[in-house]
Amino acid sequence: MSVKIRLRRLGAKGRPIYRVVVANSTSPRDGRFIEAIGHYDPRTDPGSIRIDAERAAHWLKCGAQPTDTARSLLQKAGVIPPTQKAG
Repeated sequence: MSVKIRLRRLGAKGRPIYRVVVANSTSPRDGRFIEAIGHYDPRTDPGSIRIDAERAAHWLKCGAQPTDTARSLLQKAGVIPPTQKAG
């Protein structure tokens, strides 16, 4: 079973709010998840990010792979170090 850290969309049409969740990679985007580890509201300026760093680090140690968007949110929250850009 491959585990991913990804976003789950909530909120009304045109007013998205996302939860950062740990889910099986075969589960649908808004389907069943293992654990919610944070949330992200892109409508605030700047977007508000709240992530439980301890739980996120635990899941990363267990082998969970973050999606590209989840990786950037984890970097902004300081859970994982920023990657170096080539060039």
